[in-house]
Amino acid sequence: LVGGAPDQRRRFMDWMTFHVEHGYLDAWRRFRRALKQRNAALKAGSGSLESWDREFVELALALDRIRENLVGRAIPVLEDCAADLLELPVSFEYQRGWSDGRDLAEVLRENRGRDQQTGTTNYGPHRGDLKLRMDERLAKRLVSRGQQKLLACAMVLGSVGVVGPALPQPPLLMLDDPAAELDRSALERLMAAVQASGGQVIATALTPEAVPVPAAHSLFHVEQGVLSAAG
Repeated sequence: LVGGAPDQRRRFMDWMTFHVEHGYLDAWRRFRRALKQRNAALKAGSGSLESWDREFVELALALDRIRENLVGRAIPVLEDCAADLLELPVSFEYQRGWSDGRDLAEVLRENRGRDQQTGTTNYGPHRGDLKLRMDERLAKRLVSRGQQKLLACAMVLGSVGVVGPALPQPPLLMLDDPAAELDRSALERLMAAVQASGGQVIATALTPEAVPVPAAHSLFHVEQGVLSAAG
């Protein structure tokens, strides 16, 4: 989510939007079909690109409106959760996939030559991203592995807060060795936030003492693929 390619963060945005905005899945599917058709026309050198552009722009703008609306509501939640975990100012910025203030149809016309050379559509919601900055630095490049891990956890926990009211029950959270790359203070902040999420949690650890857990919990031991209840 933090150090990976933009498609990981697009999936993150789409997951939140899908669970909250009921018409989003249909809008996403229609846009993907239009994108596929436009790319096919680019590869074929079709002279009917103008007609594909009109449909593509209409569906792209509809998709972007829904996504931007949800992400705009989610960003304050994500920022608060991230600031609590990292104890540093964190900001998120939604990027739609083309320059703000520019007309998408005009952008497509200006870049048609490039699109034809590459055989793909270079601007649109499928190029969107969620930029992360921590203490005014791009989190993808300039923060430690432990900070990246906390930031990714904050995004997941924040997204649970965003989609939770739209779900019949809180999501199940699964944490694989949360103690790795975190000092004790950071780990305690993370586990406190996880417990506050209100859902069921399954966490792994190398030793029972490695992860602070609430008094009421079930402990299991795994050895050579065999799961057994621990004392």
